Amino acid sequence: MKLQQLRYLCETANQDMNLSRAAKNLHTSQPAISKQIQLLEQELGVDIFLRNGKRIVKITPPGQLIIQTAVRMLRDADNLKKIAQEFTNEAGGTLTIATTHTQARYSLPQVIKRFTARYPKVKLILRQGNPTQIASLVSSGEADIGIATEALEQYPELVMLPCYQWNRCIIVPPKHPLLKLKKLTLEAINQYPIITYDFAFTGRTKINKAFASRGLEPNVVLTAIDSDVIKTYVELGLGVGILANMAFDAKRDKNLRSIDASHLFEPSTTRIGISRNSYIRSYIFDFIEMFAPHLDHASIQAKLESGKCGDHEPAS
Repeated sequence: MKLQQLRYLCETANQDMNLSRAAKNLHTSQPAISKQIQLLEQELGVDIFLRNGKRIVKITPPGQLIIQTAVRMLRDADNLKKIAQEFTNEAGGTLTIATTHTQARYSLPQVIKRFTARYPKVKLILRQGNPTQIASLVSSGEADIGIATEALEQYPELVMLPCYQWNRCIIVPPKHPLLKLKKLTLEAINQYPIITYDFAFTGRTKINKAFASRGLEPNVVLTAIDSDVIKTYVELGLGVGILANMAFDAKRDKNLRSIDASHLFEPSTTRIGISRNSYIRSYIFDFIEMFAPHLDHASIQAKLESGKCGDHEPAS
């Protein structure tokens, strides 16, 4: 049994049994992957995949358990490398962060600037996606940490670290009628077409819940995964935007106006997710503390060792 065989196996499963995609991602050939998986099956004495001719169609019940074990073995092998690097190359390495566009664009720049000044030899990789994709990247070991607002808590293999709370604003063009109201209401917002986040992103469920509690069905005419896209279409007059308040900058967004809507929606909590089985290098602890100062090395380590999700909500 070789680690390379386990990598071929796990990547094939990750690609929904598509050997062509797995081969492309691993920079090898489809026949090479197929042969190594068959050799592994012969060694173990069980079929990991069901086949229809040469085509893989399904993972067998023992195959499910074998793949789960293979994922852990590959992560442990990666952890061995990280432990060695910790002592042989303290200042260098790689930090892969999976996060949403809003976090990458508005919450992370200053933190990354501080981090790169302290650790100039650490290579930073940002991988953007929706919260479900982010959680999957961290769970599989393809990212060291994930930063998102929703969906991370649905993955029990991740330890959750609450970072900060945030709420929303309504963005409109200058001179919009909503700007004249003494107090913004959901009923007033609902008189206009709404542009906001895709359902999988950035606290969208809190928006839906707020309107439903008032017996309202919002007229959402456009959704996007990118805060800047939402602002663009509000500028064009397609509707009013419901946006994370962190994503509005009065200096940059000169053609828009913001109205605080924190009294209309429940606050959302941005969290960092870390795999329970990962070895965390010291510079990753430092990055987390830069992003959320209340999370120091000791408190993070305690969460990892206890395996409990963080249930303390930080202040806004």
